[in-house]
Amino acid sequence: MRVTPHGEHLWQIRPTWFPVNAYLVSESDGFTLIDCLIQPQHGNELVAIATTLGLPIRRVLLTHGHMDHIGSFDRLRQLLPDAEFIVGAREARFLAGDKQLDAGEAHFPLRGGYNPVKTIPTRLITAGDMVGSLQVVASPGHTPGHVSFVDTRDLGIITGDALHTVGGVTITSEWSWRFPFPATATWSRPAANQSVQMLASLHPSWLAPGHGEVVMQPANALAQAVARTSNHT
Repeated sequence: MRVTPHGEHLWQIRPTWFPVNAYLVSESDGFTLIDCLIQPQHGNELVAIATTLGLPIRRVLLTHGHMDHIGSFDRLRQLLPDAEFIVGAREARFLAGDKQLDAGEAHFPLRGGYNPVKTIPTRLITAGDMVGSLQVVASPGHTPGHVSFVDTRDLGIITGDALHTVGGVTITSEWSWRFPFPATATWSRPAANQSVQMLASLHPSWLAPGHGEVVMQPANALAQAVARTSNHT
């Protein structure tokens, strides 16, 4: 695993063989882990990394339910029986195996891999809720229940797959030859574009994506990404 600190509160964790990220966010009582990589055994590695950094994992939090972000969710439940397991209320139904779309959602086909999990979340969240220092922001598009998290201490955003930064800041509605996977797994391109326009309006100090590197002071790159997709909203 590659572990990279960013500022005072954020550590990015990714396997050496594929650019998918998990994040440890420090709080006064320990770490919040955001997303949990691809394979069950990654849970053991994530716990070990947190231990090396000197804090326990108190909460496991998901941006969305695609298989490359939930791979060790059940394993972490075994390893961390006292931790909170927190999922967006809409996305939790996908994790439980219910793939039906709601009446008010665009009836595009779901894309990407959805593997049900056995773990029942201990808490369901919606837009505006707080998880420690993180404020929940609805950012549907890549999936119907996708959420992002604003760190209220410095206004950075952990974006999940609302966008990626492999080869530059890119909304996951936009196909990129450098990293095509997020686009091929995106449910609603118009919703994805609107969500990133909303995230850009928050004037984030940094972006921590589900795939790619953390980007500091991303205003210009975000504006360019929004401009490239503005005719598809």
